[in-house]
Amino acid sequence: MSQEIRNKLAQNIEKLRINKKISREELSLILGVDNSYISKLEKGRINITIDKIEQLANFFELDAYLLLK
Repeated sequence: MSQEIRNKLAQNIEKLRINKKISREELSLILGVDNSYISKLEKGRINITIDKIEQLANFFELDAYLLLK
């Protein structure tokens, strides 16, 4: 995944999380990942699997491609 796409995904996830008024810890529990994973994800420092993108999209009630847009 290119850095540009990771950065866009990171921005979108953080924005959606904040708008939904949930903490990184709460999101990590929902996804079944460590809190540090969410932190790294929101900073664009890690690659994410398609499965996790789909899980996030389902949680935020939107189509997965919108997380990358």
